[in-house]
Amino acid sequence: MDRLLANGTVNAAQSGEGAPLFLFHSLLSDRASFDAIVPELATSFRTIVPELPGFGGSRAVEGGLAAVADRMAEAVTDAAGGAPAIVLGNGYGGFIALQMAIRHPAIASKLILADSGAAFSEPGREAFRNMARVSREKGLQAITDVAMRRLFAPEFQERHPDLMRDRREAFLRTDLDVFRAACDALAGLDLRAELATVKVPVLVLVGEHDEATPPPMSHELAAGLPRAELKIIPGCAHVPQLQAPWQFLEALEGFLT
Repeated sequence: MDRLLANGTVNAAQSGEGAPLFLFHSLLSDRASFDAIVPELATSFRTIVPELPGFGGSRAVEGGLAAVADRMAEAVTDAAGGAPAIVLGNGYGGFIALQMAIRHPAIASKLILADSGAAFSEPGREAFRNMARVSREKGLQAITDVAMRRLFAPEFQERHPDLMRDRREAFLRTDLDVFRAACDALAGLDLRAELATVKVPVLVLVGEHDEATPPPMSHELAAGLPRAELKIIPGCAHVPQLQAPWQFLEALEGFLT
């Protein structure tokens, strides 16, 4: 069931009953990247999967990552209705969840930051600048192969042609202006000095073979958070919930309960 949040600006799917659990998708994907794990999570939680601002039925917002985080804080407050919320973010969604927790300390009771970080290395920043530049000059089609390579290893892509066709189509539906703004925001982001302000428990997850947000970023993130634990998911890349959903769910078990 879809519902509109934050004064009609954020579209979200909701299923299940229980404590609210929010799932924020990555920049190179969409909310369907959680489809394999939502049915299981919805047996224990009221699982809410928003389309981030500028994606799908959610309105874009100007003002960089901070403005996106503020919009999502509004959506979380609206949907949670005062109940303690758990927020899981993957990739770009993890950066938004972290920024949201920094700017709105009471917004979540727990965070799960999957394949994310607090700041990119200079090569990582340059990768976002390049994607923004090439997409501006030639469109998203010109960087689709690069985007898919950042999500999945080539061997996985070869073994799952139907999934890759679906993921390519989802990426090509991304709004160009929203994509470029997000790339620019991530290229300049550095939240390391503010990590100590996040007092809630945080589970940091990362795929062993993630090239988009490599494991050292998660190590740095976990080290800077006061109450964090780190788990590495073997054999996975940037979207482990798609690549190995049951393995991803196992990594959540102790933390969620």
